[in-house]
Amino acid sequence: MDRKNRVVIIGSGLGGLECGFVLAKKGFDVAILEHDSHPGGCLRTFRRGNAIFDTGFHYVGGLREGESLHDFFRYFGLLDLPWRQLDEACFDEVVIGDRRFAFATGHDRFVDTLAKEFPHERENLQRYAAFLKQVGVHMLDSFLPREATDFYTTSLFARSAYEFLNETIGDPLLRKVLSGTSLKMELNADTLPLYSFAQINNSYIQSAWRLQGGGSQIAERLVSGIRAMGGVVRTGATVTRMFEEDERIKWVEVNGEERLPVDWVISSAHPASTLALIPDSQCLRRIYRKRIQSLPNTFGLFTANIRLKPDKIPYLNWNLHVHRSDADLWRVDTGQVQSVLVHYACPQPGEQYATGIDMLTPMRWIDVQSWADKPMGKRGEDYVEFKNRRAEECLRLVESQIPGIRDAVDHIYTSTPLSYKHYTLMAEGSAYGIRKDYNNPMGTVLTPRTPIPNLLLTGQNLNLHGILGVSMTSIFTLAELVGMETLVKEFFKAGREGTNPID
Repeated sequence: MDRKNRVVIIGSGLGGLECGFVLAKKGFDVAILEHDSHPGGCLRTFRRGNAIFDTGFHYVGGLREGESLHDFFRYFGLLDLPWRQLDEACFDEVVIGDRRFAFATGHDRFVDTLAKEFPHERENLQRYAAFLKQVGVHMLDSFLPREATDFYTTSLFARSAYEFLNETIGDPLLRKVLSGTSLKMELNADTLPLYSFAQINNSYIQSAWRLQGGGSQIAERLVSGIRAMGGVVRTGATVTRMFEEDERIKWVEVNGEERLPVDWVISSAHPASTLALIPDSQCLRRIYRKRIQSLPNTFGLFTANIRLKPDKIPYLNWNLHVHRSDADLWRVDTGQVQSVLVHYACPQPGEQYATGIDMLTPMRWIDVQSWADKPMGKRGEDYVEFKNRRAEECLRLVESQIPGIRDAVDHIYTSTPLSYKHYTLMAEGSAYGIRKDYNNPMGTVLTPRTPIPNLLLTGQNLNLHGILGVSMTSIFTLAELVGMETLVKEFFKAGREGTNPID
């Protein structure tokens, strides 16, 4: 094989695996290096008794033909996994104080359902839903060539999501409801770009899905495909250094001893962590390093994974988003629990009761930073007590919405941004990567290219986060190696004939 096709990919999260899959299919010599003992990053699941819990993946939107995620998952052979569509009449239920609001599948039904609660806002809801739909319809435009100045000054990355919502919706309560599925992203009134808000929310309104058995199946399917095409996926393989010669990466050091020659490197690690692996470089100027290192990260998450006693809590085929009535969803203060996402793990087919649920709430790095220098499992009783208090706050907020939840708890397993950082190496345990800022899209929405010509970036830190966002970003990274025209043709035009396992 031509030496110019030798590619090392740092990290086996979704972005790294998708890049590896495509390049292995194209005949590149692919090696994916994962520091952890299992591939998948935030796609990983874990089992406690008969309960299966997801770490970062919980549900996805837009899997049906013609919807946002369908063509990506068709290409990667993921459509025939055991997907379960959430209830079309209510895939997300937003609870604010003592009032409940349903998010329905399909833009027209979405409007009709909320208009029953807000009849005076029907026209505004129609404008809101139509705008989201148009963003989704024109998703392919993201892959068309354009001038950088045009992208950064006129695109939806340069517009405020918060201002759009306030300009479009008059009723303050309805604005809060539409913000109520907030843990799909970091709602930050001062920074969140409209593109992120619209593209992500639109995909879930198209259709919403859980995966029976957890998100690790996505990683397992991609790893199996990569290996079948001759690629290598190694776990317990920590990249400890990269060596630059003649303004290109020539070697990647693994576990401090092994050196792998490379022609290309793709890093799905945080850009600041990636640059730290190259202490000596003619290409990386100090000002560039400083800019990347200074980029703020989104907040992390506290998660309480609850294993339930048998036959106690009926399974709900939708998500609960529970908020205190006084919660400000666009300016999160994580000093106390104001909002909780409740996600039910899919039970076995035919089972009516849930085996486990996840409760997630925002958590800042500063809340756990005092324990950051202590090893996993040895952070002391004060850390355990801190997590127990936060789990109790979550339970207290949601127990009125899930009758009998306290008596049904068999065991609670907790994690914080420290846990995410340990397993995924995400800076500050961030849930959504680098904070994108509509005031400064040129500085916060990163491209795959770096000053080192054969070092590329991918993953949620660049463009969009989440399953859809990372899949889109993977195409931008891959385009540097195989060309955008080829990718667009293969992903979005070919292979639509035949049966669709989702329908």
